[in-house]
Amino acid sequence: MLIDKKTCIGCGKCMPYCPAGAIVSSEAKTDKGKEIRAVDLDPCVECGTCLRARICPVDAIFQQPLEWPRTLRAAFSNPLTEHKSTGHMGRGTEEMKTNEVTHRFVRGQVGIAIEMGRPGIGSTLKEIDLMTRELAKLGVEFEPNTPVTGIMSDRTRGIMPPEVLNERVLSAIIEFKTPTEKLADILPAIDRIGRSLETVFTLGIISALPLKGRDPIPELAGRLGFELRPNGKVNLGLGRAVP
Repeated sequence: MLIDKKTCIGCGKCMPYCPAGAIVSSEAKTDKGKEIRAVDLDPCVECGTCLRARICPVDAIFQQPLEWPRTLRAAFSNPLTEHKSTGHMGRGTEEMKTNEVTHRFVRGQVGIAIEMGRPGIGSTLKEIDLMTRELAKLGVEFEPNTPVTGIMSDRTRGIMPPEVLNERVLSAIIEFKTPTEKLADILPAIDRIGRSLETVFTLGIISALPLKGRDPIPELAGRLGFELRPNGKVNLGLGRAVP
């Protein structure tokens, strides 16, 4: 995003609307002595929030043409931008919570989603690359229908192209599945890697409940130092299980 310096009147109404804190005061001033606003393109994630909010009284905010790899910022951060690799809008993740219909994870497997970044903080693809590389060493199977997997240059090693690593996004989701018994290695690795990052992340675990007895996942996660907050979803029968 950019702000037309000749049009901006320095009212500052746009600044609170930026979830990345990328709208700043420039050294230039209006004829009335007010500070003209500008977009710092380094933290800007091209989410388009400032433009969609229509908060500028003089329409000084505009979307500049985006080229690769900066287009990735909009793909992950702007809910109206389509991911070319998946055809979905926004982050474009294939939701794990539809598992009772899709059967992506069966008994004996767990699906894990690591959402990197949040409004106000964001994340770089370099940080995401660091996480995916370490997870790949543990033999996880990355979900092919998610944007993060779609931009990997080597899915077996979790490696992203070097030209995308400096791009910043509002958030992105790493999804993969693994045998349940590997959680004892994977969860400590996620914790270790996460402590070296400058962003935040949330961890989601999906499993198919056993036919009998208690779900072993919460107890296992607890022993490894993770406090789970269970979420439930009731299928109203509107979906159809995939054969």
